[in-house]
Amino acid sequence: MQEIIGVRFKKVGKVYFFDPNGITAEKGKSIIVETARGIELGEVVITNRMMQEDKIVNPLKKAIRLATPEDEKIFAENERKASEAYKVCEKKILEHQLDMKLVDVEYTFDGSKLLFYFTADGRIDFRDLVKDLAAIYRTRIELRQIGVRDEVKMLGGYGICGRELCCCNHLSDLNPVSIKMAKEQGLSLNPTKISGVCGRLMCCLKHEQEVYEEKLSRLPSVGALVKTPDGKGTVEDVEVLREMVKVRIGDKDESVQKFYPLADIKILKDNKRKDDDIENLKELKNLEEGFKRDDDII
Repeated sequence: MQEIIGVRFKKVGKVYFFDPNGITAEKGKSIIVETARGIELGEVVITNRMMQEDKIVNPLKKAIRLATPEDEKIFAENERKASEAYKVCEKKILEHQLDMKLVDVEYTFDGSKLLFYFTADGRIDFRDLVKDLAAIYRTRIELRQIGVRDEVKMLGGYGICGRELCCCNHLSDLNPVSIKMAKEQGLSLNPTKISGVCGRLMCCLKHEQEVYEEKLSRLPSVGALVKTPDGKGTVEDVEVLREMVKVRIGDKDESVQKFYPLADIKILKDNKRKDDDIENLKELKNLEEGFKRDDDII
């Protein structure tokens, strides 16, 4: 077991573990820590606690001190300077006629590095841009190309549900989302219906996927032969969340369709699940080609 604290550097960013180094940290307090890119100011989101070493990536960086009012002033000043650097960089991008979009600018706490985040469709030769920025700010310059999902996470916004975007509200990590999830959840496969502000598949598809997978594992697939209180029949459709099964009983000339709870039917013969069939895999592949890839991040 090892004592740790959890620190976050952005509003909904990833939580990093640090060695408290004898400091008792309260949740919500600002703290100065040593990171791979230098000294940084972050917010304590996990107070001092013991954690198993197999859940920690050792060696842990150390906390230096709780932030002072002077540290807060430095942090605010860095944000002001970063805002000015944003305008300067935008101007330089136009001068060099670079096909890139500046998203955010960030100073490290100790001022040793100035980071510029941008998006672009392909690789960008920004060597001349870096030289110009280095000549102006006399510090180490780093340009980072990010994906559109990261761009939206930084800028913020609201989804079609009317609520703040998941990535800006509670998702610290951007998990992969696939078209298969939309298909299994019975959603429209129209890109405009299931794509988020970033143009990728909506992150909320991931939220309910485990529930759908668990229920689908117990429900029969379409075409399965089942036994109902009214006799044998063939599954026509399933309502996953309600766990209701639509069954056709009788032959084609004289048949009836009726819904049954899963508990009232017995599966006699089930086909392979659709996503295991070669034809269905081909269909999914074709559908995915019509969407922007979720992991298309350079």
